[in-house]
Amino acid sequence: MAEIAKEVNVAGDARDLHSLLSSPTRDFLIRNNGEQVKIDSLKGKKIGLYFSAEWCGPCQRFTPELVEIYNELSSSKVGFEVVFVSGDEDEESFKDYFSKMPWLAVPFTDSETRDRLDEVFKVRGIPNLVMIDDEGKLVNENGVGVIRSYGADAYPFTPEKMEEIKKEEERARREQSLKSVLVTPFRDFVITPDGKKVLVSELEGKTIGLLFSVGSYRQCKEFTSKLVEVYKQLKVNGEEFEIVLISLEDDEESFKLEFEANPWLALPFNDKSSSKLTRHFMLSTLPTLVILGPDGKTLHSNVAEAIDDYGVLAYPFTQEKFEELKAIEEAKLEAQTLESLLVSGDLNYVLGKDGAKVLVSELVGKNILLYFSAHWCPPCRGFTPKLVEVYKQIKEKDEAFELIFISSDRDQESFDEYYSQMPWLALPFGDPRKTSLSRTFKVGGIPMLAALGPTGKTVTKEARDLVGAHGADAYPFTEERLKEIEAKFIEMAKEWPEKVKHALHEEHELVLTRVPVYRCDECDEEGQIWSYHCDECDFDLHAKCALKEDANINGDDAVKDGGGESNDGWVCDGNVCTKA
Repeated sequence: MAEIAKEVNVAGDARDLHSLLSSPTRDFLIRNNGEQVKIDSLKGKKIGLYFSAEWCGPCQRFTPELVEIYNELSSSKVGFEVVFVSGDEDEESFKDYFSKMPWLAVPFTDSETRDRLDEVFKVRGIPNLVMIDDEGKLVNENGVGVIRSYGADAYPFTPEKMEEIKKEEERARREQSLKSVLVTPFRDFVITPDGKKVLVSELEGKTIGLLFSVGSYRQCKEFTSKLVEVYKQLKVNGEEFEIVLISLEDDEESFKLEFEANPWLALPFNDKSSSKLTRHFMLSTLPTLVILGPDGKTLHSNVAEAIDDYGVLAYPFTQEKFEELKAIEEAKLEAQTLESLLVSGDLNYVLGKDGAKVLVSELVGKNILLYFSAHWCPPCRGFTPKLVEVYKQIKEKDEAFELIFISSDRDQESFDEYYSQMPWLALPFGDPRKTSLSRTFKVGGIPMLAALGPTGKTVTKEARDLVGAHGADAYPFTEERLKEIEAKFIEMAKEWPEKVKHALHEEHELVLTRVPVYRCDECDEEGQIWSYHCDECDFDLHAKCALKEDANINGDDAVKDGGGESNDGWVCDGNVCTKA
């Protein structure tokens, strides 16, 4: 939770709020209508210093959330104020952005104070919301996270309040019931797709699935279609099972599209308990289907993968059921053959490069790689050329080897274009066997490379990493081969010094370190396994570069071309913009 409150030292010994926010010529802050507000009027309030900028996408998404919380706290007259500290590049952008904010700001013209606040609070990413009290003491440095997680309930944002919230959450988990999960002081019902209310009390005694989803996400759409089939089958079977959608959509129209197309119940759109429930169940991925037993206690934190793998067979989602399914799965793996994986009814072939059908029976007894990939996937397009090179090297030394492309492309044209770059076999585009193979190998991301031995049993699902680290030397990807490679690398490094100094990195000694894959900071070529490495600076050298006799290289020559900074030294990535 929050760290212990600490004082912010401003201008030597000055620690008061006035010194923090004023300048020699200014003792006020401003509103977006130009009104001046004396800094001393903030006495007795908790203050959020909001470091933000119009050009920052994550800031644009967070600001409306903060406005809502600010208005809620303002209406309750608890004593809270926000001060906008702009990172905008021009006054016009500042004014346009500030016009959407109901709080105060440091004037844009006072760049000295804005820069000083950046430095005092060590702002390296925005949006950033620093909570302080009226004496300039730091109360909470993670205001963005606190607001997103707890909203106005976190006021006054102190460590004591955060600890109180943490204890309350722990108590709620211990004493969990269906009512404590789904009922609030303002709502004792869930809704049907046609808008009718269903009392939560009517769900008591049933097994309940809480579906956390964002309907516009592809993964959620795909999972929901499978879940609908399972739900309908359980209803036909007469099972006491119900699903309640907890939509995390931020757009009501998207919520309606997702909810009204499905047969289950839901919390109302934008229900304030939704974010609380994501914390209560420690949500880490979407979609998530939490299962509550008839007593309201959590049976399972997420059965989405089980639904994907087993469908209706996973019901009633108990530990005993999963142990039973695990035993079945282990027996299935033990009996796995190439034909059990790749033959389904009349589909007993794969495609050759000339379009001819190659019978699966002709591949029995070979070492096989299954390559899950797609043209639209940038990491796949980056990995495929390396895999082509490795494939050719392996084929030169062992004809009893083959690779099969399993496409996730979105249309035939994309498949054809991508497959034209590959020298191996493939499942036809849109082949239904892809679904069962993805399930068997639990393909959660691509590119993914699974290795099968001559019997058809799985050798490893991590062949992509092995190809990346060892190339064709990793073949046939067995434990025995990996042990041989490990012994070779240990022997290789025996005569090398443990530490070296190098002219390109005079600040620290470089330590001989195991690094699976890296980019050498001298020759700019990929390296594997052994690096002369500086952990503090993330600096790497090949052994050949670190140990060569003429290592006295001018450091300036080692500067590599790279992507430049944007937005005055800021780079945006995901939910945050950081200083480069």
